[in-house]
Amino acid sequence: MTTRLHVLATGGTIAGIAGSAIASDYRSGEIGIEDYLEKVGGLGLEAELSGRQIANIDSGDIGPAVWNQLHAAISESLADDRCDGVVVTHGTDTLEETAFLLDLTLPATKPVVVVGAMRPADAVGYDGLRNFANAVRVASDPDASGRGVLVVMGDRVFGARDVRKVRTRGTDAFRGFPRESVGLVTPASLEWFGAPWREDEAAAFTWCDDLPQVVIAYAHAGLCAEEVLRLVGEETRGIVVAGVGEGNMPERVRQELALLAKGGIAVVRASRTDEGLVDREAEDTPNGFVAARALNPQKARILLQLLLASGTSDPAAIQRAFDGR
Repeated sequence: MTTRLHVLATGGTIAGIAGSAIASDYRSGEIGIEDYLEKVGGLGLEAELSGRQIANIDSGDIGPAVWNQLHAAISESLADDRCDGVVVTHGTDTLEETAFLLDLTLPATKPVVVVGAMRPADAVGYDGLRNFANAVRVASDPDASGRGVLVVMGDRVFGARDVRKVRTRGTDAFRGFPRESVGLVTPASLEWFGAPWREDEAAAFTWCDDLPQVVIAYAHAGLCAEEVLRLVGEETRGIVVAGVGEGNMPERVRQELALLAKGGIAVVRASRTDEGLVDREAEDTPNGFVAARALNPQKARILLQLLLASGTSDPAAIQRAFDGR
């Protein structure tokens, strides 16, 4: 029986055009979903594809408005008995954030696969067609269910909870941490590493179309408390510190953030480094801080937004949620 997949397009490099096979710049989101599906029609994919254009933009411009539309469209597809899975095409710059947000707010009943490309469609060595074919292969596999939202890039399958972009160029720009890739894929084969991990197929969080404001403060040598405080407005409910090393920050900044935490603003210590755990320290409890554990600052922000939106504001409860990631 042919697998029926719904493709939701948001733009990005995978739908980009440079106007030259060797150009160094390009325009994201130039190819519409109908043209793209016609383009992949000759690949011989063993799936019946239908499509919908959610947006056609650079992923740096993606935010709550697009997320709301995308989540609603995926939910509609998952509820459709005629749909076996969903593929989302997305720009790579914020792909990990969208995938993580969807992973936390969607059930794991059917495969949802997010895919992008590092080179525009008319470039030499365009990786988009292979990545898309691989994504179709993953979304067509019944064993993809129960693994949450997946990301396919460079012949590897990543869990949304782990994936991150680690390079500005090259088709191997994505990596997983703390768990590396969960599978290897080609258009003709798929090898999973381990069994599905989502024991509860229900979504972890109810969707919120108006997420609380959480800002990210990037730590650096010489960072002063005033720089951080300027980020905080009347609507700010949380701060994620992209700290140096294991989530560290200058002492004056720590003092000011501890005062904000006592005033009810959630403070999470993450790390600006590419990999590594941020564990709790003895000072976190009196400061009212939360340790991001394995989540990088951008993912820590999303989890904190969802926790605050669900009514969770106690630092200990927030910490338990981060520990579970």
